[in-house]
Formats: sequence, C-alpha cells, structure tokens
Amino acid sequence: MKYSNIKSLSINILEEKIIKEKENLQKLKFANSISPIENPMKIKYSRKLIAMLKTAKNKNKKNENKN
Repeated sequence: MKYSNIKSLSINILEEKIIKEKENLQKLKFANSISPIENPMKIKYSRKLIAMLKTAKNKNKKNENKN
C-alpha cells in the first residue's frame, strides 16, 4: 500500500488497519519462530506498513487540531 493512498484515509479506518496489521505481524513472527517462512521480507514490510499507518494517523490528528 502506498503512502499516497494511506494519507487519504480517515482516522477510524487507519486505526482499524493498524490493529489488523499488528495481528498479522504477530502471526508472521510466530510462524517464523516455529519454522522459517518462505518470504521473511513480509515481516519487514508489515513493520513498515504499521509505521506508515501510524504516521498518517498522527498527521491527520494534527491537521484536525489545527482546524
């Protein structure tokens, strides 16, 4: 998911996506600890996606507070 798509989402949707992605990351880490997953880059991508979602959420909150 590109950041340009993420920043246009509302805060509620961003919070839902953050929760879903955190659960996905937890599942990936658990699966990787049991046996190595095929593509370990999925873990890295998931962490970066969570960071992008949180950044967009914080920017949206700041913009709402200014208005």
